[in-house]
Amino acid sequence: MPEAARRTVVLPRSATTGLEAPRQHQTPAERRVRGKAARAELPRESHAKWEPAPDRPDPVALLESQGASRVPDLVPVRYGRMMETPFTYFRGAALPMASDLASTPATGMIVQACGDAHLSNFGLFGSPERRLVFDVNDFDETVPGPWEWDVKRLAASLEVAARENGFSDKDRRKIVLASAARYRQVMRQLSGEGNLGVWYTQVDIDEFRTRFDSQLRQRQRKVLDKGLAKARTRDSMQELTKLTQIEDGKPQIVPDPPVIVPLRDLLGELAGAVDIGKELRDLVGKYRRTLQPDRRVLLEQYEFTDIARKVVGVGSVGTRCWIVLMLGRDESDPLFLQVKEAEESVLARFAGASKYDNQGERVVNGQRLMQASSDIFLGWQRFAGLDGKPRDFYVRQLRDWKFSVDIAAMVPRGLRLYGELCGLTLARAHARSGDEIAIAAYLGGSGVFENAIADFAAAYADQNERDFQAFTAAIASGRLVAERGV
Repeated sequence: MPEAARRTVVLPRSATTGLEAPRQHQTPAERRVRGKAARAELPRESHAKWEPAPDRPDPVALLESQGASRVPDLVPVRYGRMMETPFTYFRGAALPMASDLASTPATGMIVQACGDAHLSNFGLFGSPERRLVFDVNDFDETVPGPWEWDVKRLAASLEVAARENGFSDKDRRKIVLASAARYRQVMRQLSGEGNLGVWYTQVDIDEFRTRFDSQLRQRQRKVLDKGLAKARTRDSMQELTKLTQIEDGKPQIVPDPPVIVPLRDLLGELAGAVDIGKELRDLVGKYRRTLQPDRRVLLEQYEFTDIARKVVGVGSVGTRCWIVLMLGRDESDPLFLQVKEAEESVLARFAGASKYDNQGERVVNGQRLMQASSDIFLGWQRFAGLDGKPRDFYVRQLRDWKFSVDIAAMVPRGLRLYGELCGLTLARAHARSGDEIAIAAYLGGSGVFENAIADFAAAYADQNERDFQAFTAAIASGRLVAERGV
């Protein structure tokens, strides 16, 4: 392990949460001293360096290890999506980067980490109050861990995406610097807030639009306004139109294999011998118990109608993911739920296992801790799959004004503003669970930290390109089988 990685300040962690011991036992002044002491032990400049260790694990082997627990016929689809570009590879390579981050310097200050904080895992969705908010929106890998790991994965993703868009070295560095600087500035701002002030902070996209309006060109304003309007149309009613057709008087999910396969098709001849409706009603009933009481009442007003396996994302492809169609008062009142398999976090072997026995519960509670406002139907359950093996799942709405920006269509100025928005959001998410005063004191008031992060991002993007080449070579040699265009 590099010398810098050994010079860490390990802060106490609570046995019940995995996070730092209660902060109320220290005054703000004492917490600032802790942060400055960490800076003395681990200079901010030390975050700049990335060099692979001689015994660095083979990233292809790490990806293969994940495939062992996934649906065999979908693993080639995952590899096919990852091999499109260095950025799609980066999105799917959360485990290799987690392994690499474990060898980099860290202060020992623990937060509820996203675990996969690349720029495409941020986006828009609707809050229960029906406001359009921007937040982290993927928590498959969430677990308590070093705050630096999320910052570095976000920064590296911006560098990789900017290279893919053909931006100059100068523009790329400005983008990464702006994102890391915004993280530092917002963490310092939140360090002056009371606990409730930190907790209530959220990124309301309409307020953000007003605040940054002067920095947007006319074309960018039009693109943003069009995107915001489109986001508000992405709901269960839209999905009903896209994904179903009427059969025997009821909407049924239309097959589109291998991306969408109704359960009745997966069961084949067994479909008639198994009371699918009863099994799924029992499943929904068990999941309902993980909701707040008022939301259970709402869910009880919906009736199960159909279910299908649906391939999602890049890194998640191959995990078991289902969409469930439920109907309320009539066919014009649909609710689509997504039931997604939750495996152990890629950070667990490096940051420590979650306190939750159920990995779905880990995801749900991590999401509730990091997000300012979470899906009202967020819950979890453990049940046996088609092979009879028990697996953990979490549940959320499939669509609730969810919308992600088109990174590939961005110009340098647009990606810079988007990177700032991600940095702002990540700082707010970390401040809810970590010691924002100590972290802010460590970051300081100068640009030392963001310059180090920009150096790291450039070096790790080089590593990502080498890994991408090794990955595509493994496909070309037949070591891995990939199915493209799915």
